[in-house]
Amino acid sequence: MKYKDYYAALGVAKDADLEQIKKAYRKLARTYHPDVSKAPDAEARFKEAAEAYATLKNPEKRAAYDELGQPPIGEEFVPPSQWRHEHAPEGQSFEDIDLADLLAAMGRGRHGAPHVQQPFKGQDYENTVQISLEDARKGAALSLKLADTAGERTLEVTIPPGVREGQKLRLRGKGGKGHNGGADGDIYLHIKLAPHPVFRPDRHDLYFDLALTPSEAALGAELQVPSLDGPVLLTVPPGMRSGRKLRLRGRGLLPDHSDLYAIVHIDVPTTLTERERELYQELARVSTFNPRATAPKEKTP
Repeated sequence: MKYKDYYAALGVAKDADLEQIKKAYRKLARTYHPDVSKAPDAEARFKEAAEAYATLKNPEKRAAYDELGQPPIGEEFVPPSQWRHEHAPEGQSFEDIDLADLLAAMGRGRHGAPHVQQPFKGQDYENTVQISLEDARKGAALSLKLADTAGERTLEVTIPPGVREGQKLRLRGKGGKGHNGGADGDIYLHIKLAPHPVFRPDRHDLYFDLALTPSEAALGAELQVPSLDGPVLLTVPPGMRSGRKLRLRGRGLLPDHSDLYAIVHIDVPTTLTERERELYQELARVSTFNPRATAPKEKTP
């Protein structure tokens, strides 16, 4: 078994708190993710950061890791006998096991357990996947390249309909291999939604900006507007004001259980034809509407 410096892998001090460790891992994961980085050592750096984070985020594993001291990095070593007695499965061979897998088994088989190699679960991993809003609403089948301590591999993943930003999906049994008959670990996928040119997500709801002409706002209209399922008909009631929201039920990210909102703003033409100018001037002469009539007035001294 070879020693690895997990603190150096994340670029944090040995007294770093959990928030500092999380922040360092997230930064490295974003920088060296194989789907993003073109650096030749990206895969190795990504795996190294994931392995370090898996240990240092867990107080018990971190304490056990710290008890190992600091053997020469990259050289074969065997944990001290007291450490093995306290933390390692009884009868564990240290020649064919990775440090991360040993720490994953920490605490099992101690205190008088039979002198046998006990099963322990493989390591869990975390990853981030970015998907489009269309795939978030409808679901998708993706081929993901994942890098972990076992190397790079391709995994077929089914994204269910209705996922949202920040949601975590568990891929049971897709993580590190179990030892001595133990179950394989899991992969946790963190969902990130790609920016969209039209829609803005808010949890499962979606929002977009709807520009209306003055006549459409005043008289009402029936308009075709975009949705993730294609154009849909929206009825604009008369007397619509800027900033109002119009709801299209069931058109959000969670089908039939979330909504699409059109945020109204009223636009005016920058240039007018002679006829348009005449009509606007006529409207100005005959209209009694004054939007400032109800505005609060300053008190005179």
